[in-house]
Amino acid sequence: MPLHIIKLVVGCDNIEELVAWHAEADRPWIMHTRMTPKRIDEVMDGGSLYRVMKGQILCRQTILKIETVGEGQASRCEVTVDPTIVRVAPTPRRPFQGWRYLKNEDVPPDLTEAEAAEMPAELARQLRELGAW
Repeated sequence: MPLHIIKLVVGCDNIEELVAWHAEADRPWIMHTRMTPKRIDEVMDGGSLYRVMKGQILCRQTILKIETVGEGQASRCEVTVDPTIVRVAPTPRRPFQGWRYLKNEDVPPDLTEAEAAEMPAELARQLRELGAW
């Protein structure tokens, strides 16, 4: 059973902004972080990077590679993800620092293309907060 990683997205309020940010600078889909996961084998067994934007988990990307670059104090971890973004059911998440492991039983369900196009993310968030959706 895969283990996933969850991380806050800083500077982007929605998925479209994240995609545009990567496209305009032609950046590779790599998440940089200071700490390398100790449970790499479990994450590499089909794990995904779940992204939190404005207090909600909104999407995921499959993790392709995790590697430590540099040495000593300058070492960093690079998590390479698939450029394909899979939208998930918006799920509230409190702020946290860095990244966290996300167990398979705690992941939000993927949305179909029809479900993702059906309702704007902000409206879905408001309805979930009210308990109406």
